[in-house]
Amino acid sequence: MKKNGLLLLNKPEGITSHTAVRIVRRLVGADKAGHTGTLDPMATGVLPILIGRAVKASEYLTEADKHYVAVMRLGLTTDTEDITGRILSTSNDIPSSDRVFRAVRSFIGEIEQTPPMYSAVRIGGKRLMELARQGQVVDRPSRRVSIYSIDAIALSDREYSLDVVCSKGTYIRTLCADIGRALGCGAVMSALCRTETCGYTLADAHTPSELEAMSEKELDSLILGVSEIFSKYPTYSPEPFFVHLTKNGLSVELRKLAGLPVQDEGARLRLLDGDGEFYALAEITRREDRLTLTPLKQF
Repeated sequence: MKKNGLLLLNKPEGITSHTAVRIVRRLVGADKAGHTGTLDPMATGVLPILIGRAVKASEYLTEADKHYVAVMRLGLTTDTEDITGRILSTSNDIPSSDRVFRAVRSFIGEIEQTPPMYSAVRIGGKRLMELARQGQVVDRPSRRVSIYSIDAIALSDREYSLDVVCSKGTYIRTLCADIGRALGCGAVMSALCRTETCGYTLADAHTPSELEAMSEKELDSLILGVSEIFSKYPTYSPEPFFVHLTKNGLSVELRKLAGLPVQDEGARLRLLDGDGEFYALAEITRREDRLTLTPLKQF
């Protein structure tokens, strides 16, 4: 039987997110799989892997906020903005912890970030990391991201643990580099763990070695069904005629539907067929001053 759903991986250090996807695909015997947001090779933590039909849900999960725990090292800058890169500068002018805490707090809120050259962002059809490996540095448009909270703890005079809750698209190594720039001494990210994304935490995730040791039955029990990925949305079972329409991507006016759990514009619902099987994610939209139930994605 083909596998469909979501499996939570605790990605270890030293492998790419692409390699992590390949490992899970092999273990569960899936035809296709994908992840919901890249973790750098040096990073660890929660990496949701979408399997089979669930890959279609990727665009809805990548929008989620993230929670990271990182280590920032002061007095150093590199071309990758983390400890693995080529050293560009060093400094022994290390500020006091009070100055560091003030600088860290100043980054809470909506901020501008310039994506690092060593990133998967595309400019002119090419990934920045490909250009960086060729020794090129190109202009990159900055982007607005949100830092909802940062808690900093001094580990030593040069290293600080940062607990960060942020919006999608935030580069924690760039955050470290920007803090170091604000302090005048430079800084790099020396460790990173994603502790939560898409509402899933490390407590729910398993490492590749843990998965390798499991039986097929145990692995199957860890795969969340496609419907569970959207569990925050209420379910709705249309009448058979409207199931047919919505399965074919057609919208239905709300006035024709009975028993809707929500009727607010913008609300989303999981549509179930007559057998109680989830088949589509839908949204209540307005068309020509009438509210309609509109399928967003078929599963």
